[in-house]
Amino acid sequence: MKNRLNHFALYTQDIHRAKNFYSEVFDWGFETYGEEEFLQIKDSKSEDGELIGALQSQKYSPIEVAVRGMEGTIEVENIDRIIERVEANAGQIVLPKACIPNVGYLCKFLDSEGNLLCAMQYDPKAE
Repeated sequence: MKNRLNHFALYTQDIHRAKNFYSEVFDWGFETYGEEEFLQIKDSKSEDGELIGALQSQKYSPIEVAVRGMEGTIEVENIDRIIERVEANAGQIVLPKACIPNVGYLCKFLDSEGNLLCAMQYDPKAE
């Protein structure tokens, strides 16, 4: 299903403190993913927990002000079309189309109200 929220990111000043909080409150599990101070969030601490989001340092934010709340990712069919629509409807692209190898293409943008969002076109052949 396209054009639905399917991932979220939580920005943090102290990733270890935040990891402990969410682990204790929701029993979420975490895995390191590439960059320093960037963790994948799983819906449980079990080995086969489902990936549901990311816990990441504020240094990964594409905007200067601290992000509060969640950065939601919306799965889309055509990232280029979404970029055009964002710009045509008072939005602002803050991270241009980028490739995540073997995952797909994404962009980050501010909506008309200043909320930070991400659009993701999944493509396992992305390079």
